[in-house]
Amino acid sequence: MHLEVREKSGSKKYYLAHSFREGGRVRKVRVFLGTDLSSAELESKRKTAETELKRRIAKTKEIHDPFVTALSPFELNELATLEARGELRVRHLSEFDWNRFKEAFTYDTNAIEGSFVEAKEVKDILQNKGWPEDKTKEDIAETYGVAEAVDYIRRTDEHVSLKLVKKLHRIVFKNSKHFAGKFRAKGVEVVVADAYGNVVHRGAPSQQVSPLLKEMTQWYYQNKNKYPPLVLAGVIHNQFEIIHPFQDGNGRVGRLILNNILLKHNLPPLNIELKNRTQYYAALQAYEKDHNIRPTLELMLKEYRALKKMLK
Repeated sequence: MHLEVREKSGSKKYYLAHSFREGGRVRKVRVFLGTDLSSAELESKRKTAETELKRRIAKTKEIHDPFVTALSPFELNELATLEARGELRVRHLSEFDWNRFKEAFTYDTNAIEGSFVEAKEVKDILQNKGWPEDKTKEDIAETYGVAEAVDYIRRTDEHVSLKLVKKLHRIVFKNSKHFAGKFRAKGVEVVVADAYGNVVHRGAPSQQVSPLLKEMTQWYYQNKNKYPPLVLAGVIHNQFEIIHPFQDGNGRVGRLILNNILLKHNLPPLNIELKNRTQYYAALQAYEKDHNIRPTLELMLKEYRALKKMLK
């Protein structure tokens, strides 16, 4: 770690910085200490900043390695032959099927995040423009927003990008959140705790959000012809959730991105059901802690089987 000083307009800005090599690239992580600091102030702030810098370095390294645990050739082949084993393809879905999926997905993806709109109310809202009196404006707005976003990923040709990520967030939350479509501002950090107050997830440092999303996108395009679509969708979804680019709404946008990738590879969308929320969170934890993608893939295949039953 070393001290950096930047002079501008007669003032000095101080940063604690650390450079490290990752693959063939040199990366640098910085923590801002302050402006025009005395020696005593520098020493005091440096001690606090060292802890934060170490955390950011660890988080950056963790996110920059999106697929450590490679699947075996047998497992990759098993996923690649999904269609041969009788699974659905997107072309098999009728407009009626799409509407049933959209209603189910809208209900479950919002309910996972705490919405109180019931499944039958979602159907009434989307089909009849209903407005349940005992539900909040935010919950109803996000019901319409998720449904609109599902329609959008059916139309767009884009697989994954920063522009698409912002667009989906803006569609879902345009009538419920003032920061719709905007990444976390500098200094806005995310910490997720369980019911007992234990920290279970920290989002990427705010200043790393855009660079990490760009690297995630680059990884996708470098590997989109290498791995089966379920692997691509699962990895990108999990990476997105680790980065946690928005102040709120990351889960819903992440599940839309997952489905967008499946659609772009001619696979049907899938719905993470509310009843499988515990398994879903466990799969995310397995990936974040151990880079283990298998639990995510197992859940995705489970949800595909449920989709087939629903559309019979």
